[in-house]
Amino acid sequence: MRLPAPLAQRWRGSAVARAAEGARLRVWARLAAGEGVECPCCGGRFRRFAPYGVRPRRPHAQCPGCGAMERHRLLWLYLRERTDLFARPQRLLHVAPEPVFEARLRAAPHLAYVSVDLASPRALVRADVQRLPHPDACFDAVLCHHVLEHVADDRAAMRELRRVLRPGGFALLQSPVQRRLPETVEDPAVRDPRERERLFGQHDHVRQYGADYGARLREAGFEVRAERFADALGPERSARHGVKRETVWLCLRPPGA
Repeated sequence: MRLPAPLAQRWRGSAVARAAEGARLRVWARLAAGEGVECPCCGGRFRRFAPYGVRPRRPHAQCPGCGAMERHRLLWLYLRERTDLFARPQRLLHVAPEPVFEARLRAAPHLAYVSVDLASPRALVRADVQRLPHPDACFDAVLCHHVLEHVADDRAAMRELRRVLRPGGFALLQSPVQRRLPETVEDPAVRDPRERERLFGQHDHVRQYGADYGARLREAGFEVRAERFADALGPERSARHGVKRETVWLCLRPPGA
């Protein structure tokens, strides 16, 4: 039986569901011991990654060691190899902190870590990304990973993220983008979870970004670079790390801005 979307979301967020997921991954880690793939987030090596999802079920998706998905592994590699986040003292804002990133970022030497979310108990600061309480230009880097598609006024959120980023700083503002759509599809009047899933791809999304996603980010004042990082990794490394072929949206606040 498939649960209705709101009930399924509450189940996935429950302590019982988290415990069940942890047990499933521990069993999978024992069954999949090997050297075929490597998770860049935790360093775990396995014969293959664990399956994830129900309809459709992705067969090679989740790290049995830390739970990282394809998009998490891609972004961690990018942070490690294409940014200086771990190379010098910096102040990082992490919006809606994912567990797979949170502990590692908090433990990183020289990184002053701040997380923010409106509801998550994991966040250090309880606040709305559309109205951040932080002063101007106070962060060297911002990580906002698959959040903006959930936010009612995404343009306000983008402007806020630029405001708190220092000139010369960078933000990684990842969202699912359908390039076949010339423009973003959104309708604030749509509230039914099933209709949202049909129109926007997920029951708790309020829009489906199209090819204009970069233009929205530029309107907020960012210099935007759309990078096909998975292509740069090459087929062998992409397969070994099981990464998603997702554009990395590197957003810069120009020096002097």
